[in-house]
Amino acid sequence: MLSDMTIWAIADLHLSTVQPKPMDVFGDHWHNHAERIATAWRAQVAPTDLVLLAGDISWALKLPAALPDLHWIDALPGTKVMIRGNHDYWYPRKPAPLRKHLPDSIIALGGDAVATHEVVVCGTRGWLTPDFVGFDPATDERIYRRELGMLDTALAHAHRLAQGQQPIIALLHFPPFVNHHPTAFAQRLSAAGVAVCLYGHLHRREDWAAAVQGHVDGVRYQLTACDYLNFAPTLVRGVQPE
Repeated sequence: MLSDMTIWAIADLHLSTVQPKPMDVFGDHWHNHAERIATAWRAQVAPTDLVLLAGDISWALKLPAALPDLHWIDALPGTKVMIRGNHDYWYPRKPAPLRKHLPDSIIALGGDAVATHEVVVCGTRGWLTPDFVGFDPATDERIYRRELGMLDTALAHAHRLAQGQQPIIALLHFPPFVNHHPTAFAQRLSAAGVAVCLYGHLHRREDWAAAVQGHVDGVRYQLTACDYLNFAPTLVRGVQPE
């Protein structure tokens, strides 16, 4: 299975073609990060490969400003499947209106799933959970419940597509663990028999050190924030030969 192509992942591209927002204000390691991503991507990814993007694609506020960033991604090899992150203000909650504007190589998800490259990919953004110290019930509870519902819908769609014959990969932007404890998002992934969960959002070294990775309750977790990956796509583990 999966012998003729490879599945890669990278999140948090934070592109900003129209209104440049240099990311090196967050540290020197971000210097020229887009060029570094493109160079590594072209060196590793084949046109037949699949690349999974777990959110924070573009700093744009509206779709017209995001389109140059999307065309930048389209020019790179492979089929790309993406979800929105907390900074993707241009990306609608339900991506159907967005899809007609996307380049051919990009698939947008949001509470749904797609079968491609011998796997089924589903996803939603996720959110802060009540386990998180900064969770504010007044502002976060509604979004949290909505994102859980979108994950439930995505997983149901994924199972209809997979029919028990293909592995399911779930994309979340927010990490599904808090202090190494599974959130309701992680619990749903385990109950649904998801093979792999890819997430991003974490950009501090102390958060990387504490990030849950590897197998937990039947799901293999991978942190794919681009700065954690040194700005190069990483192999998705657990669904293809290594």
